[in-house]
Amino acid sequence: DDDDDIPQLSSHTLAALQEFYLEQQQREGMKTSQGFNQYSIGSIEEDWQLSQFWYSDETALCLAKEAVMAAGEGGRIACVSAPSVYQKLKELDGKDFSVCILEYDRRFSVYGEEFIFYDYNQPLNLPENLLPHSFDIVIADPPYLSEECLQKTAETIKYLTKGKILLCTGAVMEEQAAKHLGVKICKFIPKHSRNLANEFRCYVNYASGLD
Repeated sequence: DDDDDIPQLSSHTLAALQEFYLEQQQREGMKTSQGFNQYSIGSIEEDWQLSQFWYSDETALCLAKEAVMAAGEGGRIACVSAPSVYQKLKELDGKDFSVCILEYDRRFSVYGEEFIFYDYNQPLNLPENLLPHSFDIVIADPPYLSEECLQKTAETIKYLTKGKILLCTGAVMEEQAAKHLGVKICKFIPKHSRNLANEFRCYVNYASGLD
């Protein structure tokens, strides 16, 4: 029998696999059903292997509103490794600002021309049409709590911004954040949809509404 060499799944494994596919189909069905917002936080699930932890809805909204205020009318906002702030900005549906997302995870390419592939290991490997100092504010959340990651992300931030910087990273990075970006810690404490082991803070280099 030609089928003898084909590995067979046990009935238990097969049932588990079918259950997984059913759940996946249900999730996709919910996403495509009427009223689904492609920009809602969680519409693209966290990938912990990429050190992804989405902000809570309240935090994302607070940071998005701060960015709009800081950018001013007709302002341009860049979200560097901060997709949940980008999503919240799109939910605000403002006509008086524009926004783009620089992100390593190509799942966010569903957002079309506003998505720019970004690898912090190559901080200045950016599209030619992304002109230096062309954003009124840059919001960044480096994926790793290391000075190397912060320093490289800082190169990108300084290239993009006209001046204003809103950095979200661990409290342990306070000295390095001041050293590489000249930012100071804010009173506002960002929260994530899942609690993180490390204390998280916001840092800015301008008079913000986060104090």
